[in-house]
Amino acid sequence: MDRLAVFLATEPAGFRLARSRGMNFSGKIDTSFLSPDQPSLAKGYLFFFENVRRTIGFSPSAQKSIEQLKLHYYLPFKVKDQTLGYLGLGKTRDGDYLSSEDIDLLQTIAGYVSIALENARLYESLEKRAREYRALRDFSQNIIESISAGVLACNLEGTVEAWNTALERLYGLSRSEALGRTLEAIFPTELRMELSHVSDPHHTLNLYKFRLRNVEDRTLIVNLSVVPLIGNENQVIGRLLIFTDLTERVNLEDQLMQAEKLSSIGLLAAGIAHEVNTPLAVITSNAQMLMRQMDPDDQRTRTLDKIIAQAFRASEIANNLLKFSRVGGSEFSDLDVNRVITESLSLVEPMLKAARITVRSNLKPSLPPVNGNAGKLQQVFMNLIMNARDAMPRGGELSIGTEGENSTVQVEVSDNGVGIPADNLNKIFDPFFTTKATSRGTGLGLAVTYGIIREHSGSIQVDSVVGRGTTFRLEFPAVRKPVNVS
Repeated sequence: MDRLAVFLATEPAGFRLARSRGMNFSGKIDTSFLSPDQPSLAKGYLFFFENVRRTIGFSPSAQKSIEQLKLHYYLPFKVKDQTLGYLGLGKTRDGDYLSSEDIDLLQTIAGYVSIALENARLYESLEKRAREYRALRDFSQNIIESISAGVLACNLEGTVEAWNTALERLYGLSRSEALGRTLEAIFPTELRMELSHVSDPHHTLNLYKFRLRNVEDRTLIVNLSVVPLIGNENQVIGRLLIFTDLTERVNLEDQLMQAEKLSSIGLLAAGIAHEVNTPLAVITSNAQMLMRQMDPDDQRTRTLDKIIAQAFRASEIANNLLKFSRVGGSEFSDLDVNRVITESLSLVEPMLKAARITVRSNLKPSLPPVNGNAGKLQQVFMNLIMNARDAMPRGGELSIGTEGENSTVQVEVSDNGVGIPADNLNKIFDPFFTTKATSRGTGLGLAVTYGIIREHSGSIQVDSVVGRGTTFRLEFPAVRKPVNVS
């Protein structure tokens, strides 16, 4: 062929010159003469005689394009009555027109080309849809990742299909470890029991201030919402679980409530202690005077002994109330927390050995100093150590560690004793609350401890599991070293 061109359909209508050979055409082409509605296409192709300038029935611009192209044959690429393009041909290299056999062969080739074009178009359409799907998926993923709450999506069988970064940080499980696993295999028994109450995926569930233990064995306080996951056709295809972390906020609220409660109780305790100490002193002194006047063999001296012992015990309780109510006036200085802890351990070492308790200390060297009162802080550590001893009646292990981080000094006191029931965790710092026998505790130790820590601008948190033990975490502000500017 001396001249050859391929025209392809364009959106929304029309055709464009896609490829050509043996042609030096330039300028805009009007391809309206290639309209599939042309009556001359009834024979299966368009044919223009030797003098293409004698064509009639076309617009002037189309007539001009026909003349400039100088193509005599236009064979359509058709699939299911849809014209995908045209194959334009000139004469043979010898200058002859094509024979009927040549036309038949070219129409067969055009049929194969039509199928190939249709496949290419379908593939391009499929690829476009795949790109759109990926873009939509990425957009949806970006939305989930932008949410500060932990979000997971699961199918109707409970298999996790989405797990955002916030939930990775909150629950301590990476996305790669969570995807493809079931909710039953990931979450603890307490949460699985709650989820079982809404086995119907159409129902919703809201858990307020739910205690969730994560994979790092840390107890979190979360709000959990379980809602149906709706598909494109408004059908339920799974469920969304949304976790909102309230741990820090609840801890701050509890500390504020505790501080307000103890402040009012402290004022009351101070007044009561002062009033009680006076009659106790009279009772004790008179009982002691009577004992000196009586015969040592008199059996009534035993009764006086009990009166004096209980009077001293009541006086000790009153003095503890006074300690609890005092939140100022102590002499503060820069001190080493490690040294205070070491001295406290040395004082109770014989008692711990007698109780078959081993001590494991991990005191980080070179801790920044803390501004405080050594005597009061020693009382704090003594209270926590003795409580740990009482929680391990058959012996066990006491762990004490320190750490300096973010301008704070942190102390952790842990035991592997009987633990504290969850219902009692919010009460342990209340005055006179105790689970010990009456003869072993007054319920003021932790209340006084809380007051001292508050006096030192510190904080205390407790984490406990029944049968596994209790951990107290203390945090004090470190002394800021002055910066020398030369």
